[in-house]
Amino acid sequence: MDQTVKALQEADTILEVKDLCKYFKVGRKQTLKAVDHVNLSLKRGETLGLVGESGCGKTTCGRTMMKLYEPTSGRVFFEGKDVSKLKGKELLKFKKNVQIIFQDPYASLDPRMTIGEIISEGMNVHFKFSEEEKAKKVADLLNKVGLSAEYANRFAHELSGGQRQRIGIARALAVEPKFIVCDEPISALDVSIQAQVVNLLIQLQKEFGLTYLFISHDLSMVRHISDKVGVMYLGSMVELAGNHELYDHPLHPYTQALISAIPDIDTESGEKKERIKLEGEVPSPIDPPPGCKFRGRCRYAMEICAKENPKLVEVEPEHFVACHLCEQNYVNKEK
Repeated sequence: MDQTVKALQEADTILEVKDLCKYFKVGRKQTLKAVDHVNLSLKRGETLGLVGESGCGKTTCGRTMMKLYEPTSGRVFFEGKDVSKLKGKELLKFKKNVQIIFQDPYASLDPRMTIGEIISEGMNVHFKFSEEEKAKKVADLLNKVGLSAEYANRFAHELSGGQRQRIGIARALAVEPKFIVCDEPISALDVSIQAQVVNLLIQLQKEFGLTYLFISHDLSMVRHISDKVGVMYLGSMVELAGNHELYDHPLHPYTQALISAIPDIDTESGEKKERIKLEGEVPSPIDPPPGCKFRGRCRYAMEICAKENPKLVEVEPEHFVACHLCEQNYVNKEK
C-alpha cells in the first residue's frame, strides 16, 4: 500500500480497540469475563452500532473504551495515542473529547442542580468562560437539542423523559467532544419519542462532525443510524460489518437469529421471512463452556466448535465473523 494513502487512513481513524478485556472478580475465586478480547476501529464521523442480548457486555465495552472502567488487558487508541499512557493535560483532553449519553435520563441528572448547572458543569473544568458566556452557551445548546433557553432554570423532575434525555445530549455536547458513547439512549423513552431523539443525534452528528458508538437492543433503530454494526455475544464480538452488508447478508448464526426477529411490515411480496428461534439458555459468563460460547444454541454446531474458540476473521471485504462454519465456507474455500 502507498505510504501516503496508509498515513491518511490512519489519520482518519479516531478510535482503535485491540484485544480489549474487562474482567470482574466475583467472590474469592471466580471471574466474570464481561468483555473478552474485543477488536474494532472507528473512522471520524462514523457511527458504530453495538447490539446483543442483555448482559452480553455492550455497555461495559463502551465504558471501558472511554476509561470509566480500567481495562483488564488490551489497548485503546484515541487519535493514535494509547489511552492507558495518558496523564495530566493529555488525559484531561481525552476526557473532554470523549463523552457519554447515559441510558437512564431519570437517574443520570442530579435532582439538586438546575438544568443550566448540569449542562455547564463540564465547562467549568475544561473552559474559562465568564458567567455571561456560560449562560449564552447553555442557551445555545438547549436550542440545539430542541428546547428553549428558559429550561436552564428548571430542575430535572419538572421535565419529561424525552426532555431529560435531550438535556443529557446537551451536557455531552457542552465540552465540544469528538466521540460520544450513546449507551442505549432511547430504551427508557416512549416509542413516540425514540425516533425524535435518534434523528436529533443524526442531525447533531452532521453539524459537529461527531463519531458515535451507539449501543442498543433495537436493531431497527441501529440500522437507521449506524454505518457499521458489531454483534456481541457473552463478552465477545461475533460479527462486525458495514450496515447494509450485515443486515442484508448476516453470516453468524446468532446474527441471523437476531435479524430474523425484526418485525417485518412489508407485505407487498406476500412472503414471510423465516423466524429463527434459538434453543437453550445463555451460558454463564463466569463459567463459559469450552470452545465456541454460542455452540449450545447453534443449529450448525460441529465437533470443532466444542474444542476451539473461533477467532474474528475477515471472511469477506470489511466483513468479520467469529464462526468455524463461516471460516470453512469462505476463508478455507478461497485457499
